[in-house]
Amino acid sequence: MKIGKIGRLALLIAVFSAFFSLVIKGCEYFPESTFQLANDSRLPKWVSIPPGLTRADVSVTMNYYSMPIVDDAQFILKDRKGKVLAKVSGKTKDLRPKRQPFDYPAYVAITVNGVTDIIEHKRMEPIFYVTDDPAVWKELPDE
Repeated sequence: MKIGKIGRLALLIAVFSAFFSLVIKGCEYFPESTFQLANDSRLPKWVSIPPGLTRADVSVTMNYYSMPIVDDAQFILKDRKGKVLAKVSGKTKDLRPKRQPFDYPAYVAITVNGVTDIIEHKRMEPIFYVTDDPAVWKELPDE
């Protein structure tokens, strides 16, 4: 069976699309960086504890990604046994983009489904916090 020029082009597009989709999906497993929510921090606004559980029963992992097509941050809520209870993704905005590298504390506004919360990195460690500091919230640009 002979494939014409249009058939080869369609096949090439299909193969490229499948490959690109796998690459994007595969990036979910390779975040740029991963952080755990501090035990003494409140949960981000878009993370809800299921009925019957308390804050002490859950943990939240945040992954940053640097792929331009996918969301920049992902939050994973797990119970004590490590079972994934929820996953949400959102877009990031550095609140102090002109700061020097390794200048802490660092703040990142993250918006998930239209709701924004501010993440704080107090120092270079794999821990993050959610901040309610009014001075930091004033830095959030009006959009």
